[in-house]
Amino acid sequence: MSAKPTAEPGEFLDLLTEDEVEALRASSRPRRWDRGAMVISEGDAADWVIVLTSGRVKVSSHTASGTEVVLAVRGPGALLGDMSAIDGGPRSGTVTALEPVEAMVVDDFTGFLRANGRIAVLLMKLIIGRLRDSDRKRIEYGAFDTTGRVATRLVELAERYGEPTNGGVRVALPLSQDELAGWTGASREAVSKALRSLRDRGLIETGRRRVTIHDLDGLRRRAR
Repeated sequence: MSAKPTAEPGEFLDLLTEDEVEALRASSRPRRWDRGAMVISEGDAADWVIVLTSGRVKVSSHTASGTEVVLAVRGPGALLGDMSAIDGGPRSGTVTALEPVEAMVVDDFTGFLRANGRIAVLLMKLIIGRLRDSDRKRIEYGAFDTTGRVATRLVELAERYGEPTNGGVRVALPLSQDELAGWTGASREAVSKALRSLRDRGLIETGRRRVTIHDLDGLRRRAR
C-alpha cells in the first residue's frame, strides 16, 4: 500500500482513511501543472475533479468588468471541481497553479461517491464548511476596513503555510499585490497602504513574494 500523501489539516484528503485514499488512487490518474498554468477554467462544462497532492493554487472569478476576484488559496489535499461534477453545471471559478502542482484527476467522481458512501457524507460536511467560510468573508467585507481584511488573510496564510523563524513566522507568499487585492476585495493601492501600515506597526516585514510576521497575536488583534 502506498503512503498516504501529505495533506493540509481539514482538507478533503486529510479526512480519508488510508484504504479510502487507495480507492481514490485506483479511480484516478496523476497529472502535473507548471506554475501559472490554468488547471480549471471558469464556465467550462466538465465532470472530473482533482485532488491536490502537492503545490498551491488560487481559485478566482472575474467580474463583468474583467476584475479578478480571488476566492481562495488551496494547497495539498484540496478537492477542486466537485460542484460541477455533482450538479452538472458550469465551472464556477478558475483554478490557477501558483507553483508547480501535482494532483489526482478523478474522471467519474459521482461513481466514486456512489461506491464510497462515507466519503459522500464527508463531502457534504466539507461543502457546508466552505459555505460558512464564504458567509464569514462577506461579513468581513462589510465590517472590516482594508487593513483588517489584509491582516485576516495574512493570518490565514500564516496558520496554514507559515514556517517558524527566529524573527517570527515566515510565509512564502505566492500571490502578487494585485492578487492579494482581489482576495481582500480592495484596490492594489489600498492593499499597498494596508501593508505599509502593518509594517509601520512592526507586525510584519515584506519582501519579494514573502512576508515575515513578527507579531502574530498582534496581527490577529488587528484582523479583528
